[in-house]
Amino acid sequence: MPTIETVTLGAHIAAGFLALFAGLGAILTEKGGRRHRRFGRIYVGSMAFVAGSALLLFALAPTPDRQFLALIAVFSFYFVFSGYRVLSRKRPADGPAALDWAAAGLLCLAGLGLLAMGALGLRDGSSFGTVLVVFGGISAVFGVRDIREFRTDESEPRAWFFEHLTRMGAGYIATVTAFSTVNFLFLPTVLRWLWPTLVGTPGIFLAIRRYERQFGTADG
Repeated sequence: MPTIETVTLGAHIAAGFLALFAGLGAILTEKGGRRHRRFGRIYVGSMAFVAGSALLLFALAPTPDRQFLALIAVFSFYFVFSGYRVLSRKRPADGPAALDWAAAGLLCLAGLGLLAMGALGLRDGSSFGTVLVVFGGISAVFGVRDIREFRTDESEPRAWFFEHLTRMGAGYIATVTAFSTVNFLFLPTVLRWLWPTLVGTPGIFLAIRRYERQFGTADG
């Protein structure tokens, strides 16, 4: 008879695959269109389940591997969560809610945890410590950055759009990373974890530049 742990793990994997395809659908469809929003809702919902099930798996078996999985889940989902939440703050008068503050604080804690695990790994001669330090540093930087921005009222008219694009893009990089680490076993460990970031980050910047030019033309 399946246990709670095996059922949770199976559902976790299924939700991860759903997020992978829904996120791609959101990327390929017209921004702001009905299909884009539909794919986006599926993506956010499936990533929320992935994060929640990762935390449950850690609670059921608090091993070092599950601890790492839980921290990565917090890291990954925060970008999706913040990318979704920014849509509710399109107007400068719409400030962050308590939920936004709590999520940013949790990301900072997750970042510190990943940095600590990475430092210990590097001390013990593990090259995987580099991966943990990279993700921990990204978590801490974005968490502190968001908290600082929450304390200011300054916002550009289309800042929400670029924040949404950046955060959802970063969240999808994390989704692809999870798929890569499990399936691309032919790659060296560090490369298996970091290639989505190395490829996806320039892609996000190119998309930002494209829409900056598009909006600039429209405004002109």
